[in-house]
Amino acid sequence: MPARIYKPAKTATQSGTARTRQWVLEHTAGSAREVDPLMGWTSSTDTQAQVKLRFDSKEAALAYAQAHGIDAVVVEPKTRAVNVRANGYGDNFATNRRQVWTH
Repeated sequence: MPARIYKPAKTATQSGTARTRQWVLEHTAGSAREVDPLMGWTSSTDTQAQVKLRFDSKEAALAYAQAHGIDAVVVEPKTRAVNVRANGYGDNFATNRRQVWTH
C-alpha cells in the first residue's frame, strides 16, 4: 500500500506555523469507506489510513518507509511568499499618522 510523505501547509484559520515544521507519513486508503446501514456512520476496514507518523526531517521519514517496506511518494512543499510591511502592525496606531484613520 503506498504512502505519502509531505510537509503540512498552514491552515487558513491559524496565523502561526507550529504544526508545519515536521514531515508527515500518511498511508493512503486501501479500501473504500462504507456507510453503516443502522447508524449512518462511515467506516473502513483499513486501519492504516488512520495512522499519521510525524518526523523531524524528510530523510527520517524516507528511512522509516524503507526500513518497513512502505512504498512512499514525497510531495515537496510549495514555498510561501513573505508578506512583510515596512512599518508593520504597529504603524496602525502611530501618533504621527499622515493619513486620516478610516474604516
